[in-house]
Parts: sequence; C-alpha cells; structure tokens
Amino acid sequence: MNSEIIHAPPGSPGAEGSADIVVTELFRAHRLALVRLAFLLVGDQESAEDVVQDTFAAVFRRWSKLSDRGEVLPYLRKAVVNGCRMVLRRRAIIGRFRGHREIPFWSAEAAALLGETRRQVFLAVRALPRRQREALVLRFYLDLSEAEIAQVMGVSRGTVKSTTSRALKVLATQLQEER
Repeated sequence: MNSEIIHAPPGSPGAEGSADIVVTELFRAHRLALVRLAFLLVGDQESAEDVVQDTFAAVFRRWSKLSDRGEVLPYLRKAVVNGCRMVLRRRAIIGRFRGHREIPFWSAEAAALLGETRRQVFLAVRALPRRQREALVLRFYLDLSEAEIAQVMGVSRGTVKSTTSRALKVLATQLQEER
C-alpha cells in the first residue's frame, strides 16, 4: 500500500481522499494482520473476522469525523482489541447462563498446519488473563513498542512492562510443566 495515504499531510489528496478509496486501501494492506491479531485474542476465525470487519465499517462510517487521519492504523488496532474484549465479555455472560462450552476452533486443516509445540504455546497464551494475553500478542506478534502497546491498551508503559513480564513468567512455568 502507498504509505502516503495513511500519513498524508493535511490538505494533500491522501489526507482528504474519499473514504471508500482510503479505507479500501487500508483494508487491503492491514486486514490479514488485524484478523490474526483478533484470532489470537478471541480464539476463533469467525469472531476475529467479524471484529475486524466491524472495525473497518466503523472507520468508514466515521471517516469525515476523524481528526487525525495519519493515526488510522493505531486507531484500527485499538478498535480491534476493544472489539475482542466485547466478544470475550459477551461469551463470559452467555457462559454464566448456559455453562461454559469450549469453542471449537481447531479444524483438521488448522491442526495440521500448527505443530504440536506451536499449539501448546497458543493454548498457553489463550489461558492467560486478558490483559497479559493482549500485551504479549501486541508485543511479540505485532512487534509494537511499549509506547504503542500502552496506547492500544489504554494503560501506562510501566503497566505494559510489568504485565508482559508476569505473562512471560507464567508461560515459562506452564510450558515447562508440560514437558
């Protein structure tokens, strides 16, 4: 994708470009990475795709109201993380009334693609508390800096550091026990 579209200076064609063109380019360039981010947070492909689609639809609807169009990608990331939080909250509420049910997200195809070690790591990450899982996914999957993670999660850099540290300790312990 042409980076001038995302980071165009005010008054240039990219900054004030039509929503359908700019959002379409953003979608083409970042949809897959955002779906992967959502998948790691919610654990199933359908919900991940729904969250990302809803996020892009919201950006499209609100395009004329966006004050800083140069910050659309960080906004998209934050909106995806917030959308995943809503999905998980909804599942928790439904689970209280129906009883918890494991969501089947391992298709034969997906299981064949992931090696056993990667599957164990994935399941260990999924078992982490929400905030720790978000911090690790944003850090090691999207390779965001502490400042960027803090912005996406809406917390301080110190909280990002401590949360990431605690999550790594829990993962190390859990994965050592499985050996």
